[in-house]
Amino acid sequence: MQFQIISQEKKARYGFFNFNGNIIETPIFMPVGTYGTVKSLNVEEIKNTGSKIILSNAFHLYLRPGQNIIKLHGSLHNFMNWNGPILTDSGGFQIFSLSNFCKINEEGVMFKNHINGKNFFLTPELSMEIQLDLGSDIIMIFDECIAYNNSLEKTKYAMERSLNWSRRSRIHFDLKKKSKKNLLFGIIHGGIYKSLRDISLKELIKMDFDGYALGGLAVGESKLEMYNLLDHITPQIPNDKPRYLMGVGKPEDLIEAVYRGIDMFDCVLPTRNARNGHLFVTNGIIKIRNARYKKDLSVLDEKCTCYTCQNYSRSYLHHLDACNEILGSRLNTIHNLHYYQTLMSNIRNAIKQKKFNEFMLNFYNQKK
Repeated sequence: MQFQIISQEKKARYGFFNFNGNIIETPIFMPVGTYGTVKSLNVEEIKNTGSKIILSNAFHLYLRPGQNIIKLHGSLHNFMNWNGPILTDSGGFQIFSLSNFCKINEEGVMFKNHINGKNFFLTPELSMEIQLDLGSDIIMIFDECIAYNNSLEKTKYAMERSLNWSRRSRIHFDLKKKSKKNLLFGIIHGGIYKSLRDISLKELIKMDFDGYALGGLAVGESKLEMYNLLDHITPQIPNDKPRYLMGVGKPEDLIEAVYRGIDMFDCVLPTRNARNGHLFVTNGIIKIRNARYKKDLSVLDEKCTCYTCQNYSRSYLHHLDACNEILGSRLNTIHNLHYYQTLMSNIRNAIKQKKFNEFMLNFYNQKK
């Protein structure tokens, strides 16, 4: 993998990944395909939204269908018929989201399988093997994600455990990796405590990862706290390595994070909101379930070129939602992902033209 920064306006960066000839421009947004699919869409529809790289979850794929089933196909790419890059999350976030179903110690995490009720033990080493068996292009180290409102002492303890697991992930990845195409990203932890984030990043840099992610954000802290942390930590990340903000976020969060030097994003927001009838448009959000759209013959967004906006009215989308038709979720998801990818394309173009600050101002003015 080659990562290169081509243009920069203050901290905002435009660049690209080269995955064996597959060029991925940054800043980039990755749709979430937890189980090897972006909910309700096939791969051609995903591509038509402008999406170039997707995120899947190794933890959930390990439980179902199992890594051996995917290995029979050769890779997760073959399994889901996706020819672009795939980033897989390691299972660390599930320590946070499934905290009532797991017990953690220094060796790893005992989870209760929500499918069959059986217990299984996930370690950094097993996480690396699962992700390598999936053929992931970008593999995330196994980490411990905790809530933002923990004490300094508890957050420090979790950060140190994540560093220990990072070292184990690094060692096992280097022993087992099958190809130079597999990349390994470290994850910076430390909650809202800048001093802990500093220690985490300093130690991760010694391990020489291919990229660095910011974990443990968008888990309850305020926007101001998140932006202040980005202002503090992002300049310390090596300039020649990609910077990934995990699980974020809203359109304005993407813009603010790019302004602070972030290159990569993922979030369930555009797809989850789509299924709940919340649709992103130029001047804000349309809640298509609202009765006001029952007779609205206009399209969602006149500036949008997605399949949904080219073919269907707000009235029809309101009808599909009211009837709980699957097509409604599909059309909404196509639109929201297209909105996000168009936003990212516009961000990249603005940075290339040294007009990112102007772009930010226009974005916020349109929301008024």
